Amino acid sequence: MLQEQHRTGVGYLEKSLLPARRGDVLELDEVWSFVFKKSQKVWIWLALCRRTRQIVAWMPGPRTSATLRQLWNKIPSAYKAGTCFTDFWESYAQVIPQDQHRSCGKQEGETNHIERFNLTLRQSVPRLVRKTLSFSKRHLWHYRAIRHFLVLYNTRKAKQYLRHNTSA
Repeated sequence: MLQEQHRTGVGYLEKSLLPARRGDVLELDEVWSFVFKKSQKVWIWLALCRRTRQIVAWMPGPRTSATLRQLWNKIPSAYKAGTCFTDFWESYAQVIPQDQHRSCGKQEGETNHIERFNLTLRQSVPRLVRKTLSFSKRHLWHYRAIRHFLVLYNTRKAKQYLRHNTSA
């Protein structure tokens, strides 16, 4: 368990989160990358809080229901209470409780924030760019680079949120 926490940075990310509020909405999506060569795809599953724009949980792994279930289990319970918007990938309907899950297309705009975050992630972590000279040769370093960015991103978003929502 400790190795899993170290590999995916569970403790680091949770420490950077603002407290959940009733009615928080999550947007979930997955983005692919690769390790060593493009035929070795790695999927990064993400859950983003719409109110704070923070990543509440992430999980690397194959594009399967089992990986999504691991992501769902990593989401802090206070954040799990709200509505979850996703694309139409079948795994979402299998894992997220039916009364909370809303599948929608990109044209509806309900997953705009997570889709935009995927672009930010690709622009900020060179290992995720499709045509790049900086790629990961090992899964461990790939996950560490992503975790490092996510913690910095969440910390920055927390400061921005507090600055804009506590000044009156």
